[in-house]
Amino acid sequence: MSTKQTNEEIIRHLYEVAEIQDSKQFATLFADDGYFWDVSADKKYYGKDTGMVVDIYAKAFPDMHRELLRVYPADAQNMVMVELTLNGTHNGPLQLPTGVIEATGRKINTPCADFFLVEDGKVKFFHCYTAATILLKQIGALG
Repeated sequence: MSTKQTNEEIIRHLYEVAEIQDSKQFATLFADDGYFWDVSADKKYYGKDTGMVVDIYAKAFPDMHRELLRVYPADAQNMVMVELTLNGTHNGPLQLPTGVIEATGRKINTPCADFFLVEDGKVKFFHCYTAATILLKQIGALG
């Protein structure tokens, strides 16, 4: 019997690691040349820096919870697509490439779609499409 994880199991584990805010372990789940692309912020993270995303959100939203709504594995292409919401309270500074948004104490429930390519049990790429305008509106940074 094989103990090899499916691509879906690998990605679900990645979310579990993000939930416990373990940025170092998060980074180990990526291939050596893997990367995380925060599309809405137009920022890519490589190598051990992939864990920075976990740290950024943990600092801004210490109670961050990622609710996975739907997981779509396409094993033939080594792809996994996930529809989720980002949930939490903005109780810390949110560091963006354009600057910092100080804590507002407001709650978020922000739609997000994530796309993963998995090769040899590691994440080759993670493209994260957060509905940034909704998130910014929810924390009070937009109108």
